[in-house]
Amino acid sequence: MKLIIGNKNYSSWSLRGWLAAKQSGLTFEEITVPLYGEDWDEARRADDLAPSSGKVPILWDGEAVVWDSLAIIDYLADKVGRDRFWPKDDAARAMARSMVAEMHSSYLPLRRSLPMNIRKRVEGIEIKPDVRADIVRILTLWAESRARFGKGGPFLFGAFSAADIIYAPVVSRFMTYGVGVPGFALTYMEAVWTHDWMQAWINAAEAEGWVIEQFEEPAV
Repeated sequence: MKLIIGNKNYSSWSLRGWLAAKQSGLTFEEITVPLYGEDWDEARRADDLAPSSGKVPILWDGEAVVWDSLAIIDYLADKVGRDRFWPKDDAARAMARSMVAEMHSSYLPLRRSLPMNIRKRVEGIEIKPDVRADIVRILTLWAESRARFGKGGPFLFGAFSAADIIYAPVVSRFMTYGVGVPGFALTYMEAVWTHDWMQAWINAAEAEGWVIEQFEEPAV
């Protein structure tokens, strides 16, 4: 398999696709395409990126091609077994799927105002009401999933799952912009941040030489 991703410092959806590939346990080749660089317009029209119209991540598995991080999770879960990605309990799995779908389709104010920037730390920003509403909603879901289904480990549903993959960039955003969260959320964020795969991604992001100016400042 071949996984094409964007800059690790900025590309939140690439992080999700990459974590999904790691969670699958399958061997894959990783290819990074610098987003918005000098050759970006040409690169996004290349054969490898054409099926997604230049969007990353994109997964190639022989002749099969999958883009969009949630589609990549589903494709890999079909290959290796859905229990590797989703809780076994029906009620927990129902909530995990709903949380993943909500993250996938919602929280635009948060995404737009607080872009992922792993290397950066920003202090004292004023968070707009619509962004604050997104944050409260996310924390509420984290609290419920941990309280109801998190007894078996430090992650949202105990063991590391698709829900943690999808919310990992949110953890990064909260840390970058100093978002105040309650103690249980700090504990969860620490579990995600110190996970071996996250540490590998973070180290690679910090070693990158690319800077994308449009993502260097919060849009507040």
